[in-house]
Amino acid sequence: MKIDSLIRLLAGSVTLLGVALTHFVNPWWLLLPTFVGLNLIQSVFTGFCPPSLLLAKLGWLDEQGIIHWGGRKTGV
Repeated sequence: MKIDSLIRLLAGSVTLLGVALTHFVNPWWLLLPTFVGLNLIQSVFTGFCPPSLLLAKLGWLDEQGIIHWGGRKTGV
């Protein structure tokens, strides 16, 4: 899976979760999808994306932007 697909999946899931929590729990949960939207906009301009930084630090993201779940195997 490429990092772009994961970011879209993560953003969509958190947005839907925030909307559901807004409907069923409390209107203040609307801040969650707002934060997701603002984070997506700022990542376009700055290139800063927290999930991609985390995956890179774990060693799960290679130079081409492909995710290797559990890390990359060496010597295979």
